[in-house]
Amino acid sequence: MSEQELYKALGSLTKNKEEWEANISYVSPLLSADSVKIQAKALWLLGEMGLLYPLRISESVPSIASFCESAEPLLRERAVNALGRIGRADFRVIEPYWKRLFRFASDKEANVRLAFIWASENIATNTPDVYADSMPVFALLLHDGDDRVRMEAPEIFRVLGKRRPEFVRPYIELLHDIAQTDGNRIVRIHCAGAIQAATQHEHHKT
Repeated sequence: MSEQELYKALGSLTKNKEEWEANISYVSPLLSADSVKIQAKALWLLGEMGLLYPLRISESVPSIASFCESAEPLLRERAVNALGRIGRADFRVIEPYWKRLFRFASDKEANVRLAFIWASENIATNTPDVYADSMPVFALLLHDGDDRVRMEAPEIFRVLGKRRPEFVRPYIELLHDIAQTDGNRIVRIHCAGAIQAATQHEHHKT
C-alpha cells in the first residue's frame, strides 16, 4: 500500500468510530512507518482511540511517548496531544510521562506549546488535582509571543476554575488585567471566561 493509500485508509478509519477498538492493533505498528505523515496520523488516531479505550491503548503508550523526543515538531505536537486525550480518559495510563510534558510549555515551536495546553486541559478535565502546583507554568503562557498560544492559555484556567477555583484565584488579577489590555480580542474574551468560571463556582458554593 502506498503512503497515499495508507493515509486515505487511516482517514476513513478515523470516521468509523465503531471500528476503532478492533483496529488498535492495526494502527499501533504504524508508529514505526518511514513516513512522518503516516506517523503523525497514527499518533492522532491512537490518541482519539485512547480517549474511548484507554486500557486497550496502554501497551502503545510508551511508543507514543517516545515521539516526545522527536526532532520533528509535528510528531512532538501529536504525541503530546495523544497523551492528553488518553490521560483525559484514564490518567493512570499516562502518569509515568505526565511530568515530562511540562517541558513543552517552552518548546521552540508554537504548535507544540499549544498542544501542551490542550493536553493539560484534557487531563485537568477529569484529574484536576495534579495541577495544584503547576499554575505558574500556565501563567507564563498567558504572555506567550504567539497569538494562538495566548488565545488558548486562559482556557486551562477556565477548565480548572470550574473544578478547582482555588488554583485559579491567585491569578484573577492577572487574568483581569489581560482581559482589559490584550490586543487580541479572543485572548480578552477567554481571560474573562476563565475569571467567570472560577468566580461563578464560588457564588454557587455560598
